[in-house]
Formats: sequence, C-alpha cells, structure tokens
Amino acid sequence: MKRLLEILRYIKNYKGFASLNVLFNVLSVLFNLFSLTMVIPFLQLLFDTTKLVYERPELAWNTDAIGNYFNYLISSIIIEHGQVQALMFISLLVVALFFLKNLSRYLAMFFLAPLRNGVVRDIRNDIYHRILILPLSYFSEQRKGDIMSRITNDVMNIEWSIMQSLEMLFREPLTIIFFLVTLIIISPSLTLFVVLLLPIAMLLIAFIGKSLRRTSARSQRQLGTILSIVEETISGLRIIKGFNAIEKTDEKFREQNNMLTRTMVRLFRKRDLASPMSEFLSTLVLVVVLWFGGQLVLEQGSSLPPTVFIFYVVVFSQLIVPVKSVTEAYYNVQKGIASAERIREIIDADEMIVEKPDALRKDDFSSAIEYRNVYFAYEKEQVLKQINLIIPKGKMVALVGASGSGKSTLVDLLPRFYDCTAGEILIDGFNIRDLRIDDLRGLMGIVTQETILFNDTVFNNIAFGMENVDRESVVAAAKIANAHEFISSMPDGYDTNIGDRGVKMSGGQRQRISIARAVLKNPPVMILDEATSALDTESERLVQDALLKLMKNRTSVVIAHRLSTIQHADEIVVLDKAEIVERGTHHELLSKAGFYSRLIAMQSFGK
Repeated sequence: MKRLLEILRYIKNYKGFASLNVLFNVLSVLFNLFSLTMVIPFLQLLFDTTKLVYERPELAWNTDAIGNYFNYLISSIIIEHGQVQALMFISLLVVALFFLKNLSRYLAMFFLAPLRNGVVRDIRNDIYHRILILPLSYFSEQRKGDIMSRITNDVMNIEWSIMQSLEMLFREPLTIIFFLVTLIIISPSLTLFVVLLLPIAMLLIAFIGKSLRRTSARSQRQLGTILSIVEETISGLRIIKGFNAIEKTDEKFREQNNMLTRTMVRLFRKRDLASPMSEFLSTLVLVVVLWFGGQLVLEQGSSLPPTVFIFYVVVFSQLIVPVKSVTEAYYNVQKGIASAERIREIIDADEMIVEKPDALRKDDFSSAIEYRNVYFAYEKEQVLKQINLIIPKGKMVALVGASGSGKSTLVDLLPRFYDCTAGEILIDGFNIRDLRIDDLRGLMGIVTQETILFNDTVFNNIAFGMENVDRESVVAAAKIANAHEFISSMPDGYDTNIGDRGVKMSGGQRQRISIARAVLKNPPVMILDEATSALDTESERLVQDALLKLMKNRTSVVIAHRLSTIQHADEIVVLDKAEIVERGTHHELLSKAGFYSRLIAMQSFGK
C-alpha cells in the first residue's frame, strides 16, 4: 500500500482532472442506479399491480418523496393515456438515463487520460533526472540493461497495471458504495447477510495477489538481465565473433530467456485466475442471496414484495461487475507495485555527491588546486592513500603510473564524480564540497580515453552542454583539434549525424571531436585522461601541438602513456599502489633512475 500511495502522490499535480473524473464517475453511477430503479414500475405495469396515485405529493430531496412523486407521474400517464403509454414513457426514460450514464462514463475517462499519461511522464522524468545526478559509483554496481528495463518496462508496467486500473479504482468503489446503500435501504437484514460473506472472498483474493506481486518482481529482474545481455552483446559483438563465442553466448541468452518464459507463464496463470475466481465467488453469493431472499418473500406478512426483491436481485447482480473489476484492478495493482518498488530503488538511491544548501558560487580560478592528505576507497579496496599535491594556476601536471595505480580516480575526484573518503581537495583555498557542483564542473574541460559522443550532429556534439554557440566558434575549436578537415569532407559537414557513439567515424576522428568539445568550452582547468591515445601518429603530432598551445598559461592535469604528451609538463607525478612515489620534471625524474625511468623504458603507462 505504501508504494501505491507513493505512485498516487503524483496525482496531486492533476487535481483538476482527478476532480472532474470523480464528478463524472459519481454521475455515471447515479444514472446507472436510477435506470435500474425503473425495474419496479416496469414490473408493476406488467403484472398490473401499480397502485394509482391521484393526489400530487409534495416533492422533497429524500428517497420516499421522490419515489412517491414518480408514482404520481406514472399514475397520471396511466389515467390519461393508458398502460401502454406509461410503458413507453418508462422505456424512453431508461434509454435517456443509460445515455447520460455512458456519456458521464466517457467524460470521466476523457479527463482521466491526461492524468494517467501525465503521471507516467512525471515518473519517467524523475527516474531520468535521478540517473543524471546519481554518482558514477552507483552505475558501476548496476547492469545497464536492468536500469534500462526500469525506465522502460517497469514504467510501462505501472502505466498498464496501476494507471489503467485508476479508472476502476475511482469508479467501481463508488458504484459499490451507492449500490450497497441502495441494498441496505431495500432490505437491511438481507444485505447484512451478504456483507458477512465478503471477507472470505477478500482473503482468497489477497492471498493470490501477494503471490502475483512476488512473481511479477522476479519477472522484471529477469527481463533486466536479458536486456543487459543484449546490450553487452551489441557492444562486444566484435569480440564474440573473434573468439568464436557465438554458440556459448547464444546458449547463455537462451537459458535466461527460458527462465523468463517460465516465470511469465506462472505470472499469467495467477493473473488470469482473478476473473474466473471472482466471478465464481460472486455467483456463489448471488445464489445464497436468492435462497435467503426467496425465503423472506415467501414468508407470510413479508415486508419484501416480489417486485422489490427482483429489483434487489437486479441491483445485486450489477454489483458483481464492479466487485469483479476491483478484484482485477487489485491484481493489476499488485503486479504494478512490484515495478514501483524497482523504480523506487533508483529514485531513493543515496545521492552521495550532495550539494550543500548554502553552497558557494565560484565562477573563476585564480591560484591553485590542492589535494590535502586525500584518501579514497571503493568499499574496502584502497585506491588512493595520503595524496598531497598542489597544482598552481597555469601549470601542467602529468600523472603517470602502472595500471590500477589510481591516476584516473585522482582526477575524477576533482569535478566530484566521487568524493574522497578522507582529506580534502581545495580550489583557491575553498573546499570543493563547499562549492556549487555546477560552478565547480564549469571550471573544467574533460577529455577522456573512452570517447563519449552522442547520436547527434557533429555541431551539437562539439557544442554539447553550451547554449547560443555560433558556427564560427565551433569551426575554430575543430581546427585547433585538427578535426575541421575531415568534418568538412562529411556529406553534410558539421550537420552530419555521427550515429550511435560516433560509430560512423574512426577512433581518431571521434577523439578529435571530443577534444574540440573541450577546446570550445575554453575552461580555466583542463583534464586530459590519455586524450591522444586513440590518434594516429600524424594526427597525434598535430593535435599535440594544438593542445600545448591550448594549455599554455592554463592549468592542466594530464594522464598519458606517451612520452610526447608529458615531457613538457611542469611537474610529473608518479603513482604506484595508490600512493605518490616520485615527482619532478621529466629530466629530474630520468636522472633519478627510479620508477619513472623504468616506465619510460617500457613506454607503456596503463590507466
């Protein structure tokens, strides 16, 4: 119930539509009830038991007064025009009431449509926004396919399970309440007997509903696993083919797919049990009502006339449909709640990288970046230990070391992709945790070894994250990154779509687009994580010259494995096993003949 309320709280943004839906649902129920009351005068006419009323009664807003006034109208028609005309009047009245009932029902659904879809849109927006602000560490522990499953299949499941049931959840309880009140008015003792039978049916329904919820949650998890396998397969298709792993990969997918199929079969069987079971229970109760009510009618001096009892049975039979609908809605909601719980796992995930309410503005960089006794660990794995480093403004600092030494993590702490577990990082004397995150990251341009491009035009990829960028600025940035020539040769130049992750370009071309993006941003601090590793020798030389010009009088932190990238650095910091083991200029470190010299000899600095 808690998860259902969390989903329904989104409705507060659509109070107007919800109010109109409730209003027209109430009218629909009332018109339906009024149309059913026509059974009594209809039967009385057929069996010629109508008691004629000659004196016009006083009209008032209560059941007896309205009933007496209606009897007077029927009596007037019978007296003046005969029983056939009275029958025609009742028939036309029933048609009018049913028309108003169905019109009201349509209007209720009409106003429910923007509410349903608006709530689903808001849920999807919240998930996507949460994905954007959650720390990178969260996604390193999650399968991409499972996250995609939550924002697609789980949200769709909520739309079809919970939101589609809203119309039933709004209308059918009203129908049940109005009809029960009517039944109580007709025969309190008979209705009390009926109500005592309902808890037994509700217990059976609740038991199956809980089982359905567990099975639904399992099916969504398995679907997430399948999407992860598909995503990994598409990304690693070259390796799968190259290592002749097609059959093994196919077997793994088939195994997971078979597990999902078995779970879905159980899910459908449990869900499909709702309708026949509720119908059987309703029929059972109806038979008991006929038996018990029939006894009341047959008793001498009974206060329940046969025509009224028939009306009671008709109303009760109409009660079966909304009870059945509520039962189906309950099963659907249970299925949807399983998806809601998976969605809440993302929305409620710890943000970790939190901006203080009174965070400081920081629009410029004036003196230095300082790592002060910094430690960082992934759970129990220590990645950085006692890092003390000062990067003065305008200086280029290079980070080198073997694979796993902590180079990338050290630079990832600067824009707060992660937060250090101990110590602090300062910019111009301000702890970066005290600054606005957008301002902090606005000071930096980042080019990574793994080129991140989007399925968009070249222009939009270079101008990514910036507004009101003119074409001249983009072209100038591309020229600095040695990208203008190959971009101009594309079919539509800067308006060419580069495909998913830039698949239409070579690795070197993708990297130069990424470099142009950082150049255009023109930040005071540049972070280059093996930025030239994907370039061919000629492109590397041209881009390296451009980067050296760009980094002149600019603060730069560079991770690189090629000598050409780091030999001009103002300071080279050597990391090994999460610690700084050497520091100095290229020539100073070579003269020490230590760890750096051995790395130079190997000419390979891993990430």
